[in-house]
Amino acid sequence: MNNRFMRLLVFFDLPMTTSTDVRNYSRFHKFLLKNGFIMLQKSVYSKLVINNMTSAAVRKKVRQNVPKQGVITLLEITENQFSSMEYLIGDAPQLVLDSMDRIVEI
Repeated sequence: MNNRFMRLLVFFDLPMTTSTDVRNYSRFHKFLLKNGFIMLQKSVYSKLVINNMTSAAVRKKVRQNVPKQGVITLLEITENQFSSMEYLIGDAPQLVLDSMDRIVEI
């Protein structure tokens, strides 16, 4: 895969003690899904971005939607680094077609 493709990873640990906390968690979770992130684990989400400009725009949007409490970490890695991830137990999720082939409709 070309190095210009990158992955944004969002790791978060949000409090879940009050109903407000649960509502904030739910809003953030729905925001991530609505904006093209896929869940890798319960509090780890990933999104493929095509260049630095797209990455900056997505990072800005995430920053604007973070809850006031909790810990949220945003990490940008190349697609090559992401594809070398090793699953030590369990199988890799097959939610997304992992291919460089492009579909062109005429």
